[in-house]
Amino acid sequence: MKKLVFSLLLTMVCAMPAFSQMMDMPMMEHREGHAHMMGMGIMDKMGDMAGMCIKHADKIGLSDEQLMKMKPAHNEMKKKQVRFNADVKIAELELAEIMDVKDFDLDKASAVVKKIAEIKTAHHLEMLKAMKEIRSALTDEQFKKMKKMMMTMMMDDKKPAKKMMKMKKMKK
Repeated sequence: MKKLVFSLLLTMVCAMPAFSQMMDMPMMEHREGHAHMMGMGIMDKMGDMAGMCIKHADKIGLSDEQLMKMKPAHNEMKKKQVRFNADVKIAELELAEIMDVKDFDLDKASAVVKKIAEIKTAHHLEMLKAMKEIRSALTDEQFKKMKKMMMTMMMDDKKPAKKMMKMKKMKK
């Protein structure tokens, strides 16, 4: 157990310089890398899916009733995402404060690392529940259309030229 905690702390110590450099960058410049570093890649895509369903309701064939059910759930997901990001960032700052001294308190650092893991787990479970609710509003055909649209968008994001164009548009 001590070896596991020590290796986690060692990983955090090594990652801190990179993390502090990222903090100086505008959010959109490192969003994707930062999300994957923090283990949020798939959870971010889940929120994107809900937003994409609402944005492209006509292409998917959503009724007004379905939209009225999805919008509040999506807004709640966005609020929870903001709270989650803030909670994780605060906990990471607490960890950095603890580790700022040469002979830091290993027990305190371990407790914060566990707290971060608990925050992430609780958030992931909340997002899964919300996605289940949103998906339950879709018919099988609408779900297939949505998945196809998501795959197309993900493939477009992986193409370097399109990604560069997207980044330029975001900066404007």
